[in-house]
Amino acid sequence: MTQTNQPTLEQVIAWAKEAGKIVHEKFNDRHTIGYKGEVDVVTEADKASEAYILEQIHKHFPGHAIITEETGEYEGDLNNCWIIDPLDGTVNYSHRLPIYSICIAFRHNGELTLGVVFDPSLDECFSAEKGKGAYLNGQPIQVSKAEKLIGTLLVSGFPYDRASEDYFRALRLFGHMTTISQGVRRLGSAALDMCYVACGRIDAYWELSIKLWDIAASSLIVLEAGGTVRGIKGQADFLVPPYALIASGPGVYDELLGEILKTP
Repeated sequence: MTQTNQPTLEQVIAWAKEAGKIVHEKFNDRHTIGYKGEVDVVTEADKASEAYILEQIHKHFPGHAIITEETGEYEGDLNNCWIIDPLDGTVNYSHRLPIYSICIAFRHNGELTLGVVFDPSLDECFSAEKGKGAYLNGQPIQVSKAEKLIGTLLVSGFPYDRASEDYFRALRLFGHMTTISQGVRRLGSAALDMCYVACGRIDAYWELSIKLWDIAASSLIVLEAGGTVRGIKGQADFLVPPYALIASGPGVYDELLGEILKTP
């Protein structure tokens, strides 16, 4: 029988922090690394984090559907759907570079309603509930008020498929954006990239090829922090595959979109 009760933000935060504790405790271990592609890796920590989160969902909300990075989709009530990345930034993690995060989102009746991204290295928890604002460790956050790209710090990432046209376009865009901003960073965790946009550390983010579990929780956090989130061509419905995204403060969105559209 499908559960009708809904999760609370506090509940999801608790799960993300516990999953973060699991991966943080394994951070300096000799990792067991598997390859899902030439450079796309998975570790024992990804699997342990995912197993814990799945256990909690199955225990408390057994009728809900789940989309998760490592083990795929679990059938259930699609009106109540969890979207999970148990360890975003696995390449960083596997090299013991402390830029990674735990991402848990909840979608009710087709709308994102809860999003949590936890960074165990800095003990920073970004969270949002639809219509109730965005928070970092319980304190309200807002996006940057920048109005011109020339004064901004930007962030992006690259597709795993190095033979794809998206990969080469990403390289061209990275170079172009470097010339019209203060700088462009590539941090290796899309979820943290977007959370840094949400709290104003970074002015804008874009990526040409990304996965749903990387952006679900963090996109809600950006929106609730007053930001703009759109598809890479400016479309309002950005949670439609193939996923490609822009997230920014509203003051630089139009200029950023224009630069992306005119860069072949």
